[in-house]
Parts: sequence; structure tokens; C-alpha cells
Amino acid sequence: MTMTQQSINESSAAALGARDVVKARRKASRQRFTTSFRQNKSGLLGLTILLVFIAVAIGAFFIPASSLDVTQVTADPFLPPSLQWPLGTDDSGRSVLLLVAKGAQISLLVGFAATMLSMFIGTTVGIVSGHYRGLTGGVLDRVTDWFLVIPYLPLAIVLATVLGRSLLNIIVVIGVTSWPGTARLIRAQTLSVTARPYLERSKALGAGNLHQMWKHVLPNVMPLVLANTTLAVSISILSETTLSFLGLGDPTAISWGSILEQGFAAGAISQGAWWFLAAPGVCVVLTVLAFNLIGRATEDILDPRQETA
Repeated sequence: MTMTQQSINESSAAALGARDVVKARRKASRQRFTTSFRQNKSGLLGLTILLVFIAVAIGAFFIPASSLDVTQVTADPFLPPSLQWPLGTDDSGRSVLLLVAKGAQISLLVGFAATMLSMFIGTTVGIVSGHYRGLTGGVLDRVTDWFLVIPYLPLAIVLATVLGRSLLNIIVVIGVTSWPGTARLIRAQTLSVTARPYLERSKALGAGNLHQMWKHVLPNVMPLVLANTTLAVSISILSETTLSFLGLGDPTAISWGSILEQGFAAGAISQGAWWFLAAPGVCVVLTVLAFNLIGRATEDILDPRQETA
């Protein structure tokens, strides 16, 4: 074996050893997070509530379409809760329980999808604006400020009105209008990361901007992104509920917001049909509470100050 081949083998072994160390550290980090989360009672409560709603949303796929078809139901409208109708009936005689279960699908889907879009935009803009200090970073920073100054709800209403009433448009509207707060947080964290010595060493070794952002900045801001994501889902669900209640949601989709809008339009309050509005309202509150509990627990666990306390 020549000296060159030996050097190549030693370099490959060193690279594999470094990868094994990284994998071991990531595995240990995941195990610490899981152990800490199990010890957090509020986080477990939020996770339990969320899993219940996810199970309800999955079970809603097995609901016969005829049971929610206003032309095929035979029950009387505005029946109060009973053994036959646990959550009563709506103005068309449909089971409110089945409506709420079906609405969980759309509300959770919009919440997760819009949050993913918001996190992608916010994280990308935050990292780029924090890493580049020149014209690029300045322009992105001003754009973020512009979105922060504009009131969120009026902007979402205008965009939803312009784009039209569809499920995809609602996801896009919520995602496009809710990213500035995330971008501001990620930018502050990026500025902190770029000032660390190992970024200077990476630059000295010839690493490009894309390599630095992908390999060094992104892994360091991911805990903040993860914690902020769980909190942002609840905001997305509330936004979907608000837009659907205002009549800007998909008219063919059943969501908790559209149920509330239907109950209000049908005069459920004047009819004394409190269950028609209470059921989807309680579902929204519990889901938002669940995500907030999970988010707060995740934030506490990933807070680096907890390790030194």
C-alpha cells in the first residue's frame, strides 16, 4: 500500500468517525428531549389532547357521506343533546358530533399546512437577512418590517377575498401573512450564531455562504424553529376559524369555523341551540390549548439556559 492510499484510507476513517460522533450526539439529544418531555405534565396533557383530535380526524374518514347530506337526513333540526344525538343536531337535522369530527380534518390540515408554509418562509427570510449584512439582508429586513406593520387580519381578509374561496387559498393566505414574527426571531438567533468563532473558522477554510447557512446556522436555529412551530399551529387554526366564520373559507369544506358561521347564519342563538355553537368552539379552544402546552413545554426543554441552571 502506497503512502497516498494510506492517507486516503486514514482520511476516510476519520470522516466516518466524525459522522458516527455526530449521529451519536443527535441520538443522545433526541433521547434527552423525549425523557424531558415525558416529565413535563403540561406538555403530556397537550399531546394527549392533540392525539385525541388527530384520532377523531382519522376516524372521520369512515363517516358515510349520506349522514352529512342535507337531502338524506331525517332528524328534526335543532334537536338538543341526547343519547341518540350526543351533541344535538344542526339547522338541517345533521348530527353536530359528526360535523365536528369531519371539521377536525380541515381545521388540523389547514393548521399544519399553513404553519409549514409560514415556518419555511420565516426561517428562510430570517436566516438570509441575518447572514447577509449588505443590500440583500437590508431589503429582506425592511420587507419583514412592512409585513409586521400591516394589521394581520385585514391583510388576510383582503388576500382571501382577492384569491377566492378555496382550501388551498386559505392555506396560502395564512402562511403568507403569518411568517414575519418567525423571521424576526430567526434573524436575531442567526446574528448570534454568525458571531461565534467556528463560523469565522469556516469562512477562513473557504466555506461558501450557502454551506455556512445550511451546515452551521440552520442546525443552531432549529430548536427555536421547532418550538415556534408548535405555537404557530394554534394561530393558524384560529386564523382559519376566523376566515371561515367570516365566510371566506372553502364553501364545500366542513371546518370548525364553517360550522360556527353556519350556526350564526341559521340563528342558533335566537333558537336557543347553544350546542350548535358550543361544540366547534370548545374544539377550537382545546386544540389551541393543546398546541400551546406542547409549544411551551418544547420551548422550556430546548432552552439552553435550563442546561446551565
